[in-house]
Amino acid sequence: MYVVDDISPDMSFLEMLDVLNERLIKDGEEPIAFDHDCREGICGMCGLMINGNAHGPNKLTTTCQLHMRSFSENEAITIEPWRAAPFPVIKDLVVDRSSFDRIIESGGYISAPTGSAPDAHAVPVPKADADNAFEAAACIGCGACVAACPNGSGMLFTAAKTTHLGLLPQGQPERLTRALDMVETHDELGFGGCTNSGECTAVCPKGIPLEAIGRLNRDVLKAATKLPARH
Repeated sequence: MYVVDDISPDMSFLEMLDVLNERLIKDGEEPIAFDHDCREGICGMCGLMINGNAHGPNKLTTTCQLHMRSFSENEAITIEPWRAAPFPVIKDLVVDRSSFDRIIESGGYISAPTGSAPDAHAVPVPKADADNAFEAAACIGCGACVAACPNGSGMLFTAAKTTHLGLLPQGQPERLTRALDMVETHDELGFGGCTNSGECTAVCPKGIPLEAIGRLNRDVLKAATKLPARH
C-alpha cells in the first residue's frame, strides 16, 4: 500500500503514478512498472484495473485519459493488471498482450491483389458500411474487453479487426477465410468463448458495440458452410 500526497485533481491517473514512482526512486526503492506510450487514448498500452473496473470508473475513457478528479479526496484506490490467461503478467502492472498480435497475424490484413490506390470516391461504399467500418477501426487493442469478460473472451477485439476490413470492397475477397482464421487463432491462444454478457462493450473505451461480434459470428457460419472442410 502506498500513500501519495499533493495530488492535483487535474492530474491524469498516469501522472499520479509518475509522482509515486518519482518518490520511490528518490527513496531508493523500486518504481512500479506500468505500461504507457502515447498518453492520448490512442495506443492502448495503458490499461489497468482500477477499483475493479477496466480503465476506471468513467465510460469511453482510457486509463491515461482518466483524471484524479474522478475520485474522492483520500480515497483508497486498488490498481491491478489485466487478469486473463492470454495476458500473462510480466511485472507489476505490465502484461504481455502479444496474443492480440498473433490474432492479427492470422488474418487481420488484406493480401488479395486490389490494384493501385483508387481515386477518391471511385469505389462506392454504402454509408452504413463505411460508418460501421470506421466504428470498428477505432479499436486500439487495449484488452479491456478481455479483462472485463467473465470468460476472458477476446471476441470484441477480433470482431472489430475483422469488421473494419470485411465491410469494405477491398476486404471482401478474404472476408470469410479471415473470420475463420482469426477466430481459430483466438481459441487456440486460450481466450474464452463469448456468451453475450456485454461486459466487453461496457468497458470498451472506444464504444465498439456487440453487433460487431454478431457480424463476425455470421461470417464464421458462412465460412463453415461455403469453404472447403479443414483437417
